Amino acid sequence: MRFAVLFAACLGANTAALADAYEAKLPPELTQSPRLCDYAPCEQVLPGADSFSERKGQPPYVEGYRGQGSEKTLVGYVMLSTDITDIPAYSGKPVVTLIGMDATGHFTGVKVLKHSEPILLLGIPESALIEFNNQYLGKFVGDNIEVGRSRPEEGVIGLDAITGATVTVIAQNQVMMLSGGEVAKQVGILEPTVRPQAQFVDVGQTPDWATLVEEGSVQRLSVDPAEVGAASRGEPYIDLWFGYLNQPTVGRAILGDGGYNGLMSRLGPDDHALFIIRTGGQESFKGSGFVRGGIYDRVQVRQGRDAFTFRDTDYLNLYGINAAGAPRFSESAIFIVRSKAFSAAYPWKLVFLANKMDKATGARTFANFDTAYWLPERYLEGGRPEVIEPDAVWVRIWKDRAPQIALFLAFLVGIGVVYGRRDALVRRATHKNKWAVNGFKYVGWLVSIGFVGFGLLAQPSITQVLTWFHSLLFQWQWELFLSDPFIFLFWIFIIITVFLWGRGLFCGWACPFGSLSELLYKVGGAIGLKRYQFKLPRRWHDRLKWVKYAVFFGLLGVSLFSMGLAEKLAEVEPFKTTFLVGLFNRSWPYTLFAAGLLGLSIFIERPFCKYLCPLGAALAMPTTFRWFGLKRKQECDSCKACAVGCGSQAIDADGRIDQRECLLCLDCMVYYYEPHACPPLAQERKRRTRAGVTLTPIGADGYYIPIKPVTE
Repeated sequence: MRFAVLFAACLGANTAALADAYEAKLPPELTQSPRLCDYAPCEQVLPGADSFSERKGQPPYVEGYRGQGSEKTLVGYVMLSTDITDIPAYSGKPVVTLIGMDATGHFTGVKVLKHSEPILLLGIPESALIEFNNQYLGKFVGDNIEVGRSRPEEGVIGLDAITGATVTVIAQNQVMMLSGGEVAKQVGILEPTVRPQAQFVDVGQTPDWATLVEEGSVQRLSVDPAEVGAASRGEPYIDLWFGYLNQPTVGRAILGDGGYNGLMSRLGPDDHALFIIRTGGQESFKGSGFVRGGIYDRVQVRQGRDAFTFRDTDYLNLYGINAAGAPRFSESAIFIVRSKAFSAAYPWKLVFLANKMDKATGARTFANFDTAYWLPERYLEGGRPEVIEPDAVWVRIWKDRAPQIALFLAFLVGIGVVYGRRDALVRRATHKNKWAVNGFKYVGWLVSIGFVGFGLLAQPSITQVLTWFHSLLFQWQWELFLSDPFIFLFWIFIIITVFLWGRGLFCGWACPFGSLSELLYKVGGAIGLKRYQFKLPRRWHDRLKWVKYAVFFGLLGVSLFSMGLAEKLAEVEPFKTTFLVGLFNRSWPYTLFAAGLLGLSIFIERPFCKYLCPLGAALAMPTTFRWFGLKRKQECDSCKACAVGCGSQAIDADGRIDQRECLLCLDCMVYYYEPHACPPLAQERKRRTRAGVTLTPIGADGYYIPIKPVTE
């Protein structure tokens, strides 16, 4: 306990000098003021510029100049990532980044203003993210840049990832390329995509509203208050319906013949009209930007990598919906997309942009919500064209790491199969020779430590529990968790096995740190340190085992007020120091703490697992509802033979197994079936031998029927 207090004190001293970007308090003017560079160090990301314009364009950017008056020349552009995208990193929050790009489209500077990644706070130094971002300098915004190895034959430029922070840098790469690409298209550095235009089929019908919705000609975009951190009022935050009007059948159904013909007469050859109505919620989809600068900053259309925004000149009034059965609405508009890059033959998305309240910090962040739209095939001449959508980022990760994923799955399935056949294994073992069980377990430990822990860096952590808990409360994002396939699969394994057999299969057989701790204990005993190994007295064990539950609930409670602080305190887990970063790559308090726990493991079996691990506590609680437990005899309440050898000290004074503390070593199951080691079975064997009774084997392995019924 004194060691833990010392660690906490050192942690506090160390975090006092943390990098400024972690959960930095950014001024509200950074996102609201036209003068972005009055509140952000634009000169650091665009060297050579000595003056900057106000925000312009949509999404907004800033122009940087050198010189004054007639000698003033354009140097390049500066953009704030959250003005353009809200792609979350592993914490579920975006990395707020200031990006510089010269007039030819080459990146000139990158500066992280704020992030919420705990791995970059207390594990991997923030300088690693700076080094990662520096890889963009000098690269062209139109290049195909990805995290991973370069593939010249495919035109892919690879970037070195940050070991242990893969999800973070993949998200950062998306932010960089999307932000730079959006601005480059606006200023003419990148040519917009030109898509073949749709040829429409007029089916000669006038569908009603229900038909339009059913066939997909009208789509819905609804945002729940919880998704933007707002209090629920029994209605959506905003509820929108929208559709494409150039198609004759759809346009006439929505506007009527006169309205449709009048609209088409006003459109140019490259103009596309769509309607939006708001049927619920108090939030306006028009916003207030069109009043200040003529820009509708709440809605935009995305098609592929192209984004289309609307100005006041792109707006027309929509006074009513002609289709029978249309809902009542409180706000409406017709918006015009004026671009050859847009084509109704291909799918597109309507995007609603909103300010999201972070309940943990009270700060507002940028968020967008979208719904896909594609005209029904019967309205397009020749049907829908074949569209090959690029793989999502998480899909590319799974494909790239397919061999390792297959091996990892084999490891997890192997553990499950071996433990599922535990009865057959323990009946082949004796109390003097347990290799029938331990052989599989020791191999599992070695694979867990070497391949899973140090190789794949797939050590589950309490921070993932906290992140998932907050995602369920506020906004669940599958893509966020799928981005790390090994942790994702590990948690599926953990959830299934916890409810089948309890937390012991993960904690006792598969956890990399738990395996390392137990292996050190076994090696210590084998090299002559067994006489120094000991267990805590039962009275102390029964008290200290509750500490891990206090640690877990403490972290959970703190996370409700400050997720950042909870992630700092989660350093009570030595996992990050041991596997992700390395014992000798961190400051001395973390190294001392992790090394101290591992050193103590030589003399006490799994001290961290039994007394401090908040992840073990989190998994112990659902273990109460496991489906299958270990077998016990009625005589076990008076016989203490199994309890003497129980390394996890999970068998109490009454012979009962506390499944929440049991690590499923199966030593007690060897005793359970062994007629020479289990006292009740040994007595029965001797009694029958004296009486000349033939002993009855169970199957062909020669073990004897227990003398009384068993219970689970």
